[in-house]
Amino acid sequence: MKKILVYPDEILRTRAEPVKEIDGRLQNLIDEMAETMYKAKGVGLAANQVGVLKRLFVMDVSQDEKGGRGELIVLINPEIVGSEGHELMEEGCLSVPDFSAKLKRPAKICVKALDREGKEVELEGGGLFARCVLHELDHLDGICFVDRLSPIKKALFRKRWQKIRAEKLAQG
Repeated sequence: MKKILVYPDEILRTRAEPVKEIDGRLQNLIDEMAETMYKAKGVGLAANQVGVLKRLFVMDVSQDEKGGRGELIVLINPEIVGSEGHELMEEGCLSVPDFSAKLKRPAKICVKALDREGKEVELEGGGLFARCVLHELDHLDGICFVDRLSPIKKALFRKRWQKIRAEKLAQG
């Protein structure tokens, strides 16, 4: 299992490098990231959230509320090749615990990437699938979802985040 970096860690602000080789070390990283994501009860986790600057993320938007695992999706060197519409949905992040906000993002997307075996895949979807792909892709570009908040919401976040961080530090 890996440690999830917490905002505003500098690595979360750094653009990840493309994966050049899919080898045993990368497979181990994928397995550790999946384990970390499931343990944290998240639906997605980008490599830079665990301190690795590689363009890779894992996601599972089909888990049930009881923590049962659904279908793990691994996307290496992902890129959006199409999107349509927009929707406003609540969004949270494992690197920004105990905070969520509504963000407007494309309602449906098409993403092209390599799967964990190195085969090219193209996936389409809307709702939570689209939101998760876009959220994790932002991480790979060094963008955290709170960066996308309006100036007023960002100011409220900063105030609230100081309080959340102080409570976490007090808990140890």
